[in-house]
Amino acid sequence: MDVKLTWHTTKVAGRAAHYGSGGEGPALLFLHGWGLADRAFAAALSRLIAAGLKVYAPALPGFGGTEDLPADERTLAGYASWVSAFVKEAGLTEPVTVVGYSFGGGVAIRTAHDFPEVVGRLILVNSIGGSSWSDGRGVLKAISERPLWDWGLHLRADLRPNRQLARVLPVILRDAVPNLIRCPGAIWRVANLARTADLTGELAELKRRRLPVVIVWSSQDNVIGEVALMSLRAGLGEARVITVPGGHGWLLADPGRFGEVITNVLTVAEET
Repeated sequence: MDVKLTWHTTKVAGRAAHYGSGGEGPALLFLHGWGLADRAFAAALSRLIAAGLKVYAPALPGFGGTEDLPADERTLAGYASWVSAFVKEAGLTEPVTVVGYSFGGGVAIRTAHDFPEVVGRLILVNSIGGSSWSDGRGVLKAISERPLWDWGLHLRADLRPNRQLARVLPVILRDAVPNLIRCPGAIWRVANLARTADLTGELAELKRRRLPVVIVWSSQDNVIGEVALMSLRAGLGEARVITVPGGHGWLLADPGRFGEVITNVLTVAEET
C-alpha cells in the first residue's frame, strides 16, 4: 500500500478546493492550523496512512490553493459548513474521526457542534477554543482580550533556536509564504478568528452529547498555553489529555510521534 498522500482539486460549494488523501481503512479527517495547509503535514499524515487509516486532509478556505469563503461566511460557523460540504463531496457517509490542529481544532469543534452527523470522534491537537489566557504577570483574562501581538511574540518564542527548528522552520516557510502571497486577507482574518475564539457553549453541548473527545497537548507550547488547555478541558468536562514533548509545532518536528499518539488514541477507543 502507498503510504503517501496524493493531491487533488475538487469543487466544494461551487469553489475550488485542494486536498490530500491516501490509505485504506477507517476514515480520518485532518484539519490544519493557521498559516499552513495540507501539504505541510504530509510527513505526519503518512504515518497514519501506514497505520491503516484512510486520511483526508483538505486545505481550508483561503489556504493551500482552496478558494476563500464568501465575505459573509468568514466565521468559524462558515468554516464548519465548508468542512461538512467537503465531507459530502469526498463521499464520506458515516461519522468520521476528526483531528483538528490549532485553528483547525476550533473548526473541528464547531463542525462537531453544528453537524453531529459528520463527526464521530474528536482529537484536538494544541487546539484553540478555550475561554481563557494568562498574561505575562499570571493574570487570567478572557481569550478575546489577548492582543494579536501577544500571539506573535509567543509564536516567535515557540520557534526559538533549538534542535527542532531545522525541521519545523523550512516546512512553515514553504507553506506560509505562498499562503500569504495568494490570500493575505485570509491570513489576518483567520488569525483574528483564532485570537478571539471562545467555544465554551459549543464545548458544553459536545459534553452533553457525550461525544468522544481526546486532547493532545505539547508541554512547551508557547503559542496557546496551559491556561487555554485547562479551560478547553474544563469546557469538555475533564476530557482525557495526552501530553507530549515539544512546542506548538511538535507534529511537524516529530511526525513519527504524532502518528504513534493518534493511532494509540484510536486503538484505545476501539478497545473500550
